[in-house]
Amino acid sequence: MGSSKKGPAGAGGSREAAGPGPSSAVPRPLRPPAPRRRGPGRGMAAAAGAVPVAVPVPVAVSGADAAGPGEEAAGSVCPGPARVARLPLARVKALVKADPDVSLASHEAVFVLARATELFVETIAKDAYVYAQQGKRKTLQRKDLDNAIEAIDEFAFLEGTLD
Repeated sequence: MGSSKKGPAGAGGSREAAGPGPSSAVPRPLRPPAPRRRGPGRGMAAAAGAVPVAVPVPVAVSGADAAGPGEEAAGSVCPGPARVARLPLARVKALVKADPDVSLASHEAVFVLARATELFVETIAKDAYVYAQQGKRKTLQRKDLDNAIEAIDEFAFLEGTLD
């Protein structure tokens, strides 16, 4: 004998047996089940062996918002995800340990060095970008960095390093 359960249409049955209605007229796309847990290193990229890559986010500065060398642009917002560090900390640690005088480097020290490097590169790039804009260009060139180094006293220690 067959099943004699009675109840609302579609309760415990298949979609085809549910009868006519809006849910049976349009088939739903099949989706793979969502993973139960996802923590650091448990995503699809980690399973595929992908290496996370830090991508610098360009800062858009329009002509009206352009600031002079050493000044912050008014209202310039860096779009993108809020990430604490953009440089890969493992690479920074490897560079620190390449120094024969350094035997150990704590995570905090590596993080501070990475963040200071990011801020330094951001500052010199913004200042050099002002000189690129004066030349009606959007691409930084070596001469823009030279001009920023010569014009700003904070970068005096870099004079002659690009030669």
